[in-house]
Order: sequence, then C-alpha cells, then structure tokens
Amino acid sequence: MAAEEGPDGLFEGGEPASAGPRPTGILPAQELRAMVRGREILASAEIGEDQVQPASLDLRLGRVAYRVRASFLPGPGATVRERLDAFGMHEIDLAAGAVLEKGCVYVVPLLESVALKSRVSALANPKSSIGRLDVFTRLITDHSAVFDQVAAGYKGPLFAEVSPRTFSIVARQGSRLNQLRLQRGNPPATDTQLRRLHRETPLVAAAGGTADIDQGIAVTVDLAGEGKPGHPVGWRARRHTDLIDLALVDHYRPEDFWEPVGADAAASLILNPGDFYILASKEAVAVPPDHAAEMRPYDTRVGEFRVHYAGFFDPGFGYAGSGGAGSRAVLEIRSFEVPFALRDGQLVGRLVYERLAGIPDKLYGAAIGSSYQRQGLMLAKQFRRLP
Repeated sequence: MAAEEGPDGLFEGGEPASAGPRPTGILPAQELRAMVRGREILASAEIGEDQVQPASLDLRLGRVAYRVRASFLPGPGATVRERLDAFGMHEIDLAAGAVLEKGCVYVVPLLESVALKSRVSALANPKSSIGRLDVFTRLITDHSAVFDQVAAGYKGPLFAEVSPRTFSIVARQGSRLNQLRLQRGNPPATDTQLRRLHRETPLVAAAGGTADIDQGIAVTVDLAGEGKPGHPVGWRARRHTDLIDLALVDHYRPEDFWEPVGADAAASLILNPGDFYILASKEAVAVPPDHAAEMRPYDTRVGEFRVHYAGFFDPGFGYAGSGGAGSRAVLEIRSFEVPFALRDGQLVGRLVYERLAGIPDKLYGAAIGSSYQRQGLMLAKQFRRLP
C-alpha cells in the first residue's frame, strides 16, 4: 500500500512527499543550475559545479579589493560604485593573493551578478569557515538599504564587504567568503509547521525528547565537553597571531591561533567582552532533505552576545540519510559590552527551518566534499584536525 501524504507535505514516517518542484520556497541545487543556464545568475568566470551547494551558491571574490574608510550602504538611488568613489582609499590586487588586515574594511566586487525574476529574491551569509575565522562579511547590492538581502527582481552586480576581526587573512581572486540562498515567493515559516516537522523528522536531539519551539527551535550550549574529561569545551582566539591563508586546508596548528577554554566547577564560562569564542551546541542538529535552516544570529532576549555569524545549514546537514547523525552546531560567539556568564545547557540561539521548492539532487555531506558533517567542537577547515 502506498504511503499517503499528510497536510504538512510529508509522507507518514517523515519522508518528503515529492521531489517535484513547488511554486514557492528556497531553490535547490538543480534550480540554481537552471538559473545559471538561463543567465539569471551570471559570472565573469565560469561557475563550477563545486560552487553549487544543496540550497545555496558560493560567491567568489573578484580581482580588486577596495580599502574603504567605513562600512556603508548605497541606499535608494545610488550604486555601490558611486559610494566607493566617496569612501574608497586604495585598491588591492587580489590576482596572486593579498593580505586583508584585521580591523580594516574592504569592499570587493564579486565575479557573480544576477538578473532575478520578479518573484525571486535572495539572502546571503558568510560560509562556515569564514564565520569560524571571525571574518565579518556581508553582501551589498546597488540601491540597497540593508545588507545580505537581494531584492526580488534585482538585476545588477554583487559586492562583498569584508572586515577581518581577529585574524588578518590572505585572500585572492576566486576566494569564497559568502554564499547566496535564492527563494521564490515568500512562504511563511510558522511554529506550527516546525512542530509538525519535528514530530515527523526530529530536528534536534533534545534532552527528554522535547524541543523548545518559539520562532524557531532552541539550541543550547555545551559546556560539559560532550562528557569527555580533559577535553576543552571551547576555544578562544589569541591576539597578535600570524596570517591565515584561506586557501590552505588542514594546515595551521590550532595552538598557534587559539587557546583552549574549560568550564568552571559549576559548568559555566564567562565571556570576555570583545573576545571571540568557538563553542558547540549541546544538541545534535538535523536538516531534512526538503528543508534548509538558518541560525538567528543575535537575540537580546537570551543575552548581550552574538552567536553564529555563518548561519546557513544546508539540506542533509546532520541528517542520518546523508551520514550526518550526531552533528553539532558550532557556535561563533562574541560578547558585547559586558562580561557574560554562560552556563551548560543555556539557550544561545534558535534555528529557523524553511521549505525548499524541491528536493535537491545532492545533500550536504562527504559525498560532495562538505567539511563539517558529523562535527563536534570543530575549528575552521584551515586548522589541523584535533584527535
């Protein structure tokens, strides 16, 4: 007997109801390729298959970075190029690689541009490795009054604002700092839908089997070190370190750039204002194939700190069917203004899940070279793996 589709679009047992296209939702990999073929996504250098992620597209830096006096938004009626004329200080050639210094702000035209249809919009986010290096990067478009959003129907160039906060970096033409998630329409994501999805396909392995759902599903911090005595519960970035070349993988010694952090006897940790920490979630997180997720980066209701600069979670992350069972969310945390005490199991953020317009033809995981499937407390891929 064939399974029947439920009201939430899932078969009984939590499997996606259909791999066919839906009229609205986040666009999966196959639709991103179709947009490239249809010249809705354009580039001055060929877009490779390795740029196409399950529900997002990696964006690449162009040849020239502009050092600017201050961050800016062009606003209605102005282009980014016009604002560069006002705020630009000097140009840096990225063709062979160049240093982008911490504490400085750069604007880089991207190799990609878009010609979106009227019902298609986009959101941008730093890639995971970039967030874990504390490189603050945001997308800018012409005439925009907000960062990281591409308005429906926008036709024009894309730019990345790049500001290394902790480590100076070496970047080059083609380096991938941002990713773009495209969406058709604006389907609502409600807590009712999220509860239904969690019942069918558990999204977090929460204590007691229940989940705190309120404008997203709760994620808490692990300060017990996954029960591993002697292991750090987190890492705090060192000051005054060497450069980090974004192109190098499994290269740098963690101890040269990070110091291990342990919780006190009460399983708590005091965050120093301005310091940058890598911590991990207590919950294992899963993203089913027909959904994508995003971590809300800052919520004053839970404390004066920002969590997770790189907030996109692709379909298949932590999903058992793509080899991800047990994957934790790595938390990139910076405290604002005052010291803040975290305790083990404290709420630090919420994951918001949104439906895709179709099931992608590839999922996050080892099969497509994803770096962070089955991760625990894990630094950026540029660092050597810890035992």
